[in-house]
Amino acid sequence: MSVYDTICIMAAIAVFISIFNHKFGRFQTTIAITGWSIAISLILLALTQFGFISVEKENALIELIQHIKFEDFLLKGVLGFLLFAGALNIDLDHLKDQKFEITFLALVGTLFSTFFIGITIWFIFSLIGIELNFIYCCLFGALISPTDPIAVLAIVKKLKAPQRISTQIEGESLFNDGIGLVIFVTIFEIAFSKTAPTVSETAMLFIREALGGLAFGAVLGSIFHYLIKGSNDNMLRLILTMLIPTCGYVIGEHLEVSAPLAMVVSGILIGNITRKYISEQSADQMAHLWELVDEILNAVLFLLIGFVMITFSFHSIDIIAVIIAVPLVLLSRYLSIRLSYVGFKRYRQYNPESVKILTWGGLRGGLALAMAMAMAMAMAIPTHIYLPSHPDVSIKEIIVLMTYAIVIFSILIQGSTITSMIMKAKAVDNKPF
Repeated sequence: MSVYDTICIMAAIAVFISIFNHKFGRFQTTIAITGWSIAISLILLALTQFGFISVEKENALIELIQHIKFEDFLLKGVLGFLLFAGALNIDLDHLKDQKFEITFLALVGTLFSTFFIGITIWFIFSLIGIELNFIYCCLFGALISPTDPIAVLAIVKKLKAPQRISTQIEGESLFNDGIGLVIFVTIFEIAFSKTAPTVSETAMLFIREALGGLAFGAVLGSIFHYLIKGSNDNMLRLILTMLIPTCGYVIGEHLEVSAPLAMVVSGILIGNITRKYISEQSADQMAHLWELVDEILNAVLFLLIGFVMITFSFHSIDIIAVIIAVPLVLLSRYLSIRLSYVGFKRYRQYNPESVKILTWGGLRGGLALAMAMAMAMAMAIPTHIYLPSHPDVSIKEIIVLMTYAIVIFSILIQGSTITSMIMKAKAVDNKPF
């Protein structure tokens, strides 16, 4: 079965789960899809364990899932579409109002979280006999610290939190990918290069990746703004928007700038400026098209997140690592938000539920998992590097499984329980603090 066949079947499964959830369930669609795919994966694993499914069939299923290459499917496939679709609906005026908070959370918050997680997990693992090198702990901190814009926009945004909270959490998730990537690549260079990067090299990396991505996105958005504005054909306008996350994303990667950041910037420009120059009918068609694209790709992505479980190997030490990692990432998120708000509150007032919602709503999703799998499979950690204290467990396995557990907890538990916090924030939003 080809990759195309597999994705078509998964899209159909996701649609049927969505229909079932709409008829009988009360969960947000992406949460329901992820939950059902995990349940199906667990059933298949149990049937294999008890001999109802042969090892040959299990291996064929694993090969089928692995053939899709989750990390490539997201990082080099649907990511550009999802980020562009999400950015189209970001209000530029609201973004300007929260520019200081978003910048601080995306830059300082991500840096703090990366090294807090890296240092703490290294210390705790050392105490219990898991000899994971410090640099690997920091790499894990770098890939898990940025919040995932796909998960945030798919779950939290649709709950319609108060404006400032919504803008902060959406804006941070959209812009902290570039920061997280620079941190990750820098630590990677320290870990695997013969010479550590200098301050000037790190600065140039940041300029090329993050600032280069922002600049390229502005240029890309401006070019397509004039092309869309100058067209009188609604269908051609829609086709032009499709070129941004396809051709534009590929060009960004070849220029070695942050293509995800470029998609965010161009999406904000098209969604806030270009829409003013086209007819209401054309703007509605554009909104409907990208809402459809967003829904379909999110459905397949979150279904695949659940099915990826089938491809993993598990050991008892992995469970210990997961039990440590999940609350540690939550603690890191809480401290970064709490400490940031100590400074924020010196200049303006905020909803009293802001820290709780930003902490619990800082979701991790497929992007973190794709980074971990890409790092383990191709970029950083060869499969033959094993933990000295547990020679049957590879570093690849323990980092990917910790990331996977955090992603699943984030989507299923945090995503399904944040509603009450947002409702409470709405109730007090118009009251004096």
